[in-house]
Amino acid sequence: MKKITLVLFLCSFSLSFSQANVTTYTYAIKGLDTLKMDVYTPKKMKKNDSVPVLLWMHGGGFVGGSRSYPSEVKLAELAAEKGYLGISISYRLTRKGQVTGFGCDCPRADKLVTFKNAAIDFLDAAKFIYENKDVLGADTTKIIAGGSSAGAEGMLNAVYMREYFIDNLKNYENIKFAGVFSLAGAMVNADYLSKDNALPSVFFHGTADNLVPFASAAHHLCKPEKKGYIILDGSSTIVDRLVELEMPYYFYKVIGGKHELSSIPFDQLDEVFDFFNKTIFKREIIQTVRIIKKT
Repeated sequence: MKKITLVLFLCSFSLSFSQANVTTYTYAIKGLDTLKMDVYTPKKMKKNDSVPVLLWMHGGGFVGGSRSYPSEVKLAELAAEKGYLGISISYRLTRKGQVTGFGCDCPRADKLVTFKNAAIDFLDAAKFIYENKDVLGADTTKIIAGGSSAGAEGMLNAVYMREYFIDNLKNYENIKFAGVFSLAGAMVNADYLSKDNALPSVFFHGTADNLVPFASAAHHLCKPEKKGYIILDGSSTIVDRLVELEMPYYFYKVIGGKHELSSIPFDQLDEVFDFFNKTIFKREIIQTVRIIKKT
C-alpha cells in the first residue's frame, strides 16, 4: 500500500503526560568519559514484556547538551506513554573545550573524527540494548534511531554510514535499526543509502538552516577556503534518495526555517509515532511531505 501526501499548513498545540519509570545504566567507558543512558519504561510494562525502542541522541554542537535536559526527558517519557522504551543517551562531546569549536575554524579532519566518535557511541548504546534486551524488555527488531542537530548527525552517520566510519564492522554486525527520526540533521554522504540499509525515516528541517544544511551544502555555511569546509547531505537530499529507493518517509519542511527545527516538535509527535506504527509495524509504504511557511 503506498500513500503520497503533500500538505501546506500551520498549526500548534501542546501535549501533557505523566512521569514514566526511569533507570540509568552505564553503557560504555571511554577514557575519562563514562557514557550513560536513561531508560524510561511504560508504567504498565510487565516483567517479560518486549517493547519497541526510541534511542535518542541529544544535540549541542558536540560541545554541550545533555541526555537529562527537560526536552529530552519529556520526549523519553512520551515515548514510554506510547508503549516504547524511551532511551536518552550521553556520548563523547569531542569538541567541548576546543578553541576551534565545531564551526568554520574546526578542521575538516577533526569534524570527521567527531562524527566518527559519535557514530561509534550511538552503535555502542544500541549494542548495549541488544546485549541486555531481556533485562530492559527491549524488542531489538524495532529500534528507532533518533537525534537532534549534532545528535542527528551522529545518529545518521551511525545508521547509514557504518561502513565509512567503523573500523571493525564485526563488532556491530548484529545491530540493526527499524527507523530513523532526525531533527535538523545531516550525514557525510547520502550515496551510502541503499536498498539494503534504507529505513522508514522522519525528518524535520528548515530550508534556511545556517548550521546544518537543509540539502547538500557546506556545514555551517563555511566558505571553501576555511579549514572547516565540508559538504554534508541534509534532510532534503536524504529524502530524495529515499524517493529513488521507494522507501517510506515523513518530511516536515519549514520554508524559511532555521536551526530552530532541531527542537523536539512535541505538537507533531502523535503523527510521527503514527508514521512509525504504519511503516514499521504494518509495513505500509507512506511518503509524506508537510510544508510550512515560516511567518
